[in-house]
Amino acid sequence: MHEIEPFYNWRDLYTAEEDPQSPFYGRTYSEFLFSNSVYDYYIHPQWDEFGSSTLYVKILYADYELGYSILELMGEWNDCINDDIALLKREVIDVLIEEGIDKFILIGENVLNFHFGEDDYYEEWFNDLEGKGWIALVNFQSQVVEEFKAQRLNHYVHIEGPLTSMAWRPYKPDDVFSIVRKNANT
Repeated sequence: MHEIEPFYNWRDLYTAEEDPQSPFYGRTYSEFLFSNSVYDYYIHPQWDEFGSSTLYVKILYADYELGYSILELMGEWNDCINDDIALLKREVIDVLIEEGIDKFILIGENVLNFHFGEDDYYEEWFNDLEGKGWIALVNFQSQVVEEFKAQRLNHYVHIEGPLTSMAWRPYKPDDVFSIVRKNANT
C-alpha cells in the first residue's frame, strides 16, 4: 500500500498545501518518512490525514469560480467504528463548502471497503448544497458501490452508471468536471 500515491499529474495546476482556502494549506510532506497507515500497512506520505485512522484524502483540484473540487480517497471508509463521514465532513468538506465549493467529485479506486454507520452526515452534506450542488463518487470498488446502494446512500450521492468505470486520468480537471456533471445528470 505504501506505493499507492495520490494522482500527481495536476500538481502543476493545483496543490492543496499552497491553496490558502484549502484545509491542508501549509502542510509539508516527506517522500521518505512513512508515518500514516491503514491498519498495519504504511501508506504513501503524500496522502492527507484528517482525523480518521483508516481513511485518507488528497484534494487533487479545486476551482472556486466553478465551485467544484476533485478529491481522491485511500483506505477503508469506516463509518461504523471511526465515523469517517463525520470527520471528512467536518475537517474537509465543511471548509470547502465555506469557500464556495458545492460540487464534489470523490475518486475511490483506492477505497478498499465501506462500513455503514448512520446517514446523518450524508444527508447534512446533501442539504448543505441547497439543491445547487452535488456529490459524485467515481470509480469506487464494486463492493463499496453495492454497500452504498444497500444503505440507500445513493439518495445523497451519484454513484451509478458511467461513474463506476470512468477513465479520468488522461483529462484535465475541467474536462473531468464536465464529464462527471453530464453523467451525474445534473
